[in-house]
Amino acid sequence: MLPEFAEPSLLPSFAKGFALSAALIIAIGAQNMFVLRQGLRREHVGPIVLFCGSADALLIAAGVAGLGAILTVIPGLGLVLTLGGAAFLGWYGISALRRASHAETMAVTVQPSLTLVRALAAAAAFTLLNPHVYLDTVLLMGAVGSSLPSGSRPVFVAGAATASYAWFAALGYGARLLTPVFARPVAWKLLDLAVGLTMLGLAGALVLRALHGA
Repeated sequence: MLPEFAEPSLLPSFAKGFALSAALIIAIGAQNMFVLRQGLRREHVGPIVLFCGSADALLIAAGVAGLGAILTVIPGLGLVLTLGGAAFLGWYGISALRRASHAETMAVTVQPSLTLVRALAAAAAFTLLNPHVYLDTVLLMGAVGSSLPSGSRPVFVAGAATASYAWFAALGYGARLLTPVFARPVAWKLLDLAVGLTMLGLAGALVLRALHGA
């Protein structure tokens, strides 16, 4: 006997959740670049992948359960999230550019390691201080999932969560395939330069969005 989620009537819901989540998450962003960098350093990859995937799953489930409708009526919440995210991304972007400007800190073997607590705190900040995560998971995916029949909603969430876990695992553990490239200090310099510019660009976009919405 096939498990419930494999029944023909529920497979489209699983596939819809998987495809929508994959389309939203596979993009250059602060969270993905952090997971990639930790994967290259082979540092706390498992806990970071588990945290990022679980955070997505919980936010999507909350959105499907109706949290998105609540968030839209809380005044000022969007502005707080936007400015908080911009401040964090700006700080991290500047830190990355500083690393890129010092040759002695570029090789992975001499870069200071993050403790597990600090690594998870950074992952939480990249995830929860990004207002786009709420737009994507809670509002957009929540709206799509909540439009499905009640029996299909858990399967939709399962499909979306599967895509998220698969992506972060591929990003974190697949990064080690690039180890020969990043054996050269200049590669770390270019990565940190790309990270810094990306973070500052995202921070600037968030500030402009806040000003536009004010």
